[in-house]
Amino acid sequence: MWPVFVDHYINTSNSIDMVLEQEKRLAVGEGLDRQFLREVSRYLNDLRLIQNIFNEYAIYVANLETDGENILDGNKLLAVLIYKNVYPRDFEQLHRGEGALAKILDHQAELINKSEDECRAEIVQLEKLIEVGEDQTPLDLDELRKIYAMALIEKLPSGAFSIGHNSNNMIEFQQLATHSDLFEGYLESSNIYCRYNNNYNTHVNIKNWHTSVNSQKTYYQRKEEIKNKAEERKVEILGKIRDLRLKLPVFRTTKLSELLRLNSSDAQVLFEGFGENGELARFLILESFLDDTYYQYTSLFHSGRMSPNDNKYLIQIRAFITPEPDFPIDNPHEVIAAMREEDFGQSYVLNMVIVDALLSDKNRYKEQVQKLYSYIKIEFESCEHFLDGYYTSGHNVVDFLLGLNDVWDRLVPSILTSNYNIRHITQLVKWLPLNSLKSLAENFDDMSNFVSEHLLDILCEVPELDPNRLVCLNFEVKDLLSIKEHSQVVCTMFEEGLFELSIGNLEFIYKELLAKDDVNMLNTKNYTTILSTKNSILIGRVERDFEYYLRNILLVLDNNSEEDLSAILVAICHDEIELSVLSEFLKQQVVQLPTLEKVPDRLYTMIFDTAKIKPTWANCLTFMDSDSFRNETLVKYLDKQSVCDSILEEEIPSNSDSFNLHTLLINANSMSDYSYKGYVCALPNVFKSFPSGLDLTKIKILIEKRKINFTKNNFNFLENTQTLQVLFVSLNIDMFLDNSECFDLSDDFLEHLLQTEISEINKFNVIKFMNLAILVDHHERAALIGSIVVNDDTNYCNVDGYIAKSIIMYSSPTTLQILLFNKYCTLMTNSDVREVLSNLPKPYCEITTGYHTPRLKNSLENKNLVMQLDHQNIISSWTIGGIFTDEIKVNLYRKKEETV
Repeated sequence: MWPVFVDHYINTSNSIDMVLEQEKRLAVGEGLDRQFLREVSRYLNDLRLIQNIFNEYAIYVANLETDGENILDGNKLLAVLIYKNVYPRDFEQLHRGEGALAKILDHQAELINKSEDECRAEIVQLEKLIEVGEDQTPLDLDELRKIYAMALIEKLPSGAFSIGHNSNNMIEFQQLATHSDLFEGYLESSNIYCRYNNNYNTHVNIKNWHTSVNSQKTYYQRKEEIKNKAEERKVEILGKIRDLRLKLPVFRTTKLSELLRLNSSDAQVLFEGFGENGELARFLILESFLDDTYYQYTSLFHSGRMSPNDNKYLIQIRAFITPEPDFPIDNPHEVIAAMREEDFGQSYVLNMVIVDALLSDKNRYKEQVQKLYSYIKIEFESCEHFLDGYYTSGHNVVDFLLGLNDVWDRLVPSILTSNYNIRHITQLVKWLPLNSLKSLAENFDDMSNFVSEHLLDILCEVPELDPNRLVCLNFEVKDLLSIKEHSQVVCTMFEEGLFELSIGNLEFIYKELLAKDDVNMLNTKNYTTILSTKNSILIGRVERDFEYYLRNILLVLDNNSEEDLSAILVAICHDEIELSVLSEFLKQQVVQLPTLEKVPDRLYTMIFDTAKIKPTWANCLTFMDSDSFRNETLVKYLDKQSVCDSILEEEIPSNSDSFNLHTLLINANSMSDYSYKGYVCALPNVFKSFPSGLDLTKIKILIEKRKINFTKNNFNFLENTQTLQVLFVSLNIDMFLDNSECFDLSDDFLEHLLQTEISEINKFNVIKFMNLAILVDHHERAALIGSIVVNDDTNYCNVDGYIAKSIIMYSSPTTLQILLFNKYCTLMTNSDVREVLSNLPKPYCEITTGYHTPRLKNSLENKNLVMQLDHQNIISSWTIGGIFTDEIKVNLYRKKEETV
């Protein structure tokens, strides 16, 4: 019989069977992945090679089980043995850091650095986008103002070049958009002043002008949209930056296989070092069966407890080279043991794995930890790169920060001045226990202020931050809207009353947290609206800093003029607020207080100064009875025309309690004549004497309104002002005439008295007191008396011929002279008559003697005249009319001797 030979030739089709056979033969299948065996067998086509690999595998697995240290991955152990047997030369070179695999492992650091650099570059680019966005927002707002400014200019008359709320505060058109506060003041204005090139100003109605730009959205809504859009974009970018920073430390722990896949072009060149059989190496490496953990398996074949990375770290620090903080260390406790004591007080200790190891056993490494903290205190700025990485990748961040804070009382001040202050503070807030946080906030006010300023940045970095950590810091949120995405933080800070009082925050709370729709009420009646919510948290927050709220919100809101009476009373009853501030608030309001009830006495003067009290005599009397009463304040209040017109619709009280009020009114010299006249006229009583210190106009009003008794003393009070004396007498003429013996008045005075509006009979009585004999020397007085006595049909004034002569000669017009002549002709001698006639104008002066014939106009006065002259034989005769005229023809005596 021929012997039977077994064919040991294998290929990719039956290699799996050979591999499984060896597994079964050696009973080492436990712990091996069948999928791995199936896939790796395709690269093995030598039975002897397969047997050697599995024989070695069986030996090392057995040794591990005997030592009780079966903690290695069987698949990776098998992969290392495959590498050792398939690439024996490269395996030997690996221990010297040479060969294809060593080159690939060394390249891992380059791949990590490349990925980190790309990630950092992206962070820098995103940070630049934030800077650009912050610069762009003012530009967008400027563009919005320009759009509205053009719309406003279109509403103005052509030729105008500047506008203003008043003629003294004008701004040129080209400056409109650049002055934000001034420009926004025009949005709600109904009327403004315009100035033309010739400096002529005019008043223009621009009501609702801004609706022509956008009838659906107001300017403020569009402005808020721009800000919100910029804020949302910033939040989005900060989120990306946070994700990238979290991604940075991950690169150090990324598998070699993943790094090679991400950089496939580099990998192709690296695998060429394995030669023609490089496909197996590619498979083992790219599937993560052969990687930088190989030393754990090769140490089974060689002595030594440190990895190449461990040794490389120690070699570098002995060469005075500080490795990167994330330098991979595989056996930190071995490395620590190999380090010198002085190394822990230098930059070499700044390795994340080493620091974690030190902090994991603080009792064992107490001295080393103290040196670590001491070094960080001294070289804080140079340690920040390590700290940034440790915050993300460290496993003992809480212990690290607590320990550093315990030994360094200047930790917070140093952090706040750092370029990485946001990063550091974020970690303190995130990790420190609540009691430690609270203690830091109490000791360092700047820390709480910093968190308040950079709250959005902190929340973007730690979105899941427990709101109670922020509460411990006891700061106020500046802008609730900016952190609206962090709803838990918003609600908690609101419930704790930890929000800044600002227009934006109040609007956000009212609309978003209290679900109110009528936000516009906050612009017109802010305090009233807040009180109407009955929300104890919101109201309590306002009351806590009411003066700040009053100054920076109520007084800043230009349209906040419709506060309810109840809200106004609550506001002004805050005793801690300066009166000047309360005064500004009251001036802003439309409503007036009906009474002084519930108003503190100290506010009375201020309320009357602002005229925010209803004009009633009862309110005036209440003010006058108070300790805070000021005479000039009430006078100034009553002098306002609106107050005067309103209060005079009510009678001035006349009871005994009102005496002081009457006295105040009559002595109110600083009051305008308009108001003074109104109050004097309304006074129910007459005063005994003139008040001292009054202007002449006020005295005249008192005289005209007959509010001063007519007495000799009061008359004498006016001795330096004859005009007022005359007025005083004229208005009290009857009393004067009844007591004329008490007054020694000159004819000059009586002459002025005759020029007043006293009655005719009283003028006759006054004339009787005058010396008429001297009228010949006082022509104007004679004329005045002539105009009066012409109506004295009974000669009550006792005019004789001599007096009559002067009266007739100096009176005017001629018509009056003729009437007087007719009245007193019989009292004069013929010679006096002829003298008087000679002084009259033509044709009367022509009535003398001779052959001429004067002709007079045919009138009743002239008829009486010629009849009287004829009766007294001054003329020969007279006739009326002729062929062509009806004039009076006067026939004279030829010679003087013919007259009788």
